[in-house]
Amino acid sequence: MLSYDISKAGDDTLYHFLYRSIKDDILSGRLEADAKLPSKRPFANALGVSVVTVENAYEQLLAEGFIYSLPRKGFFVAAIQSKNPQILPKPVPTKQSRESQRVEPPKTPHYIADFVNNQVDASTFPFSTWAKITRKVLCEQQNELLTRSPNSGVIALRKAIAKMLLEFRGMRVDPEQIVVGAGTDCLYTWLVQLLGFDKKYGVEDPGYSKISKIYQKLNVVCNFIPLDEQGVRIDQLEETCTDVVHLSPSHHFPTGKVMPVSRRYELLSWASKSSNRYIVEDEYDSEFRMVGRPIPALQNIDVQDKTIYINSFSKTLASTVRVGYMILPKPLAQKFREEFSFYTCTISNLVQYVLAAFISGGHYEKHINRMRNFYRHRRDTLLDIIRRSPLHDRVEIAEQDAGLHFILKVKTTLSDEEFCNRALEKGVRIGALSDYYTMATPSQHEFVINYSSVPEKQMKKAISLLEKIVE
Repeated sequence: MLSYDISKAGDDTLYHFLYRSIKDDILSGRLEADAKLPSKRPFANALGVSVVTVENAYEQLLAEGFIYSLPRKGFFVAAIQSKNPQILPKPVPTKQSRESQRVEPPKTPHYIADFVNNQVDASTFPFSTWAKITRKVLCEQQNELLTRSPNSGVIALRKAIAKMLLEFRGMRVDPEQIVVGAGTDCLYTWLVQLLGFDKKYGVEDPGYSKISKIYQKLNVVCNFIPLDEQGVRIDQLEETCTDVVHLSPSHHFPTGKVMPVSRRYELLSWASKSSNRYIVEDEYDSEFRMVGRPIPALQNIDVQDKTIYINSFSKTLASTVRVGYMILPKPLAQKFREEFSFYTCTISNLVQYVLAAFISGGHYEKHINRMRNFYRHRRDTLLDIIRRSPLHDRVEIAEQDAGLHFILKVKTTLSDEEFCNRALEKGVRIGALSDYYTMATPSQHEFVINYSSVPEKQMKKAISLLEKIVE
């Protein structure tokens, strides 16, 4: 009689262990097609289990088609063997083999200081307030949580964002113009679908490489537009026949430059010359201007509905919150509602309602003010360490008044790659500005210093190590 060692079931239920054992024997060919399986009661007695256990195992095998039954004759193995054994499912590994095959998670490299990582400091997230609001939403908005969200996001969040933009940025927008999605990656993809795959898209060179990678993965033409001292070059937009240009005028990444108002009007003039032309204004960290008031958005001075404004909560809250939003010109917003209504909003209702309450309750404004002071202190500490070190005579610091990074210009004969490699050998991770160029001629000996995730206690040692490389 067919027999199995039930003691090997481990944490598995007895019926499932028996079901899996018989199935594996069928798949491997040890039980041939049309072979008769033992009757339930004798089989249960032989295994030392209840008849119900055998019944449940047989029922599951019968439901999946591994066995068949004949009236008053019993259960038989179905003919499922294939001429191509590669298409058959593999037997489920036992608990012991699963443990032996367990893949260890990749180890995160340890650095004395990581000036490449631009994530926000995890200790700054307002966990207590967020948890309190989450509990309140779960208790008081249960119906809303289980009601399907519009494709552009729940109206409560869009109204909160509109109010926030008016108070922080002086931007007057209709909540119906706002579309929220799971981060800016999602929004970039929607934009291409909305504007058209036949358009030619332009990105800044140097610039944030993920943007161009997304456009290229979507198989649209992606032009790399060089910059001058004022920002993206208008003549190159014309020469490359670009239709949609994606840029960050308030704080360019990675150079940190701010586009002057004269170039902004030139851009708007360029966009107005064709109905196909649009400007995507990507404000990834506009909230962290350390000196003076935030730079007015390009969207604020656009009177012809040519600017698509994009931002997220990745820098102000955390990248893992995964909430981004874009403000579409009214004609595009109408098109999005009509043509994309089949889409489901990519953010859970819970996150949307919690974030809406966080903003509306004044918690976001307080959080931004705390974060601005927190990062200003961190930046000032790092700059002070540099100024007091011997490295001071060999470097220049630029574009430190906005955002969470600045440019460090180093007087060295080393190539950028060699400088970065030597720093890495000493435990300091640093990135060169030249790494962000694609087509344009890169500047040399300039390095992007992201300080948002570098603990202050590690800064002095990191600068000391960089100093030794320069010497």
